[in-house]
Amino acid sequence: MQRIYMMLLVAMLGFTTTTYAAAAAAAKMASSHEETQAEMAANEAKDNWDNMSRKEKRIERKRIKNEIKQAIKEHKAQGAATDTLLLVIIAILLPPLAMALYDGLTNRFWLSLLLTLLFYLPGLIYTLVIILGGK
Repeated sequence: MQRIYMMLLVAMLGFTTTTYAAAAAAAKMASSHEETQAEMAANEAKDNWDNMSRKEKRIERKRIKNEIKQAIKEHKAQGAATDTLLLVIIAILLPPLAMALYDGLTNRFWLSLLLTLLFYLPGLIYTLVIILGGK
C-alpha cells in the first residue's frame, strides 16, 4: 500500500527517472520491513499457541469461531439487498441451492431439498418464505 502511494507521489511531482528508481527502492525496503514484522508476529503467535494448555486452546478456538460468526453476520447485514435479490433468482432456478447458500447445510436445506424433489413448487415456496422472511 505504501509502495503505491509512494509511486503516485513521485508521478505527481514529476521527478526524473532516477527519482523513480529511488522511490521504488524505498518502497521495496518498506514492504520488506513490513514482511519481516509480519513474519515476526506470526512466529510469536505460533510460540504463544504452542505454550497454551489444551483448555486454553479450546477457549481460544471458541473465541475465534464466535468472532468469525459475528463478522459473517455483519457482512450479511451490510449487503442484504443485493444478496437477497441474487438468492431469489437462484431460488427460482434451484431452491435447495439458494437455501444452502443462505443458511448452509442445515435442516432447512434438507427440507427444501425434500420438498423440491417431491414437487418443485412447495420447495420453491418454502425457500422463498425463508429467504424473504429472514431467519
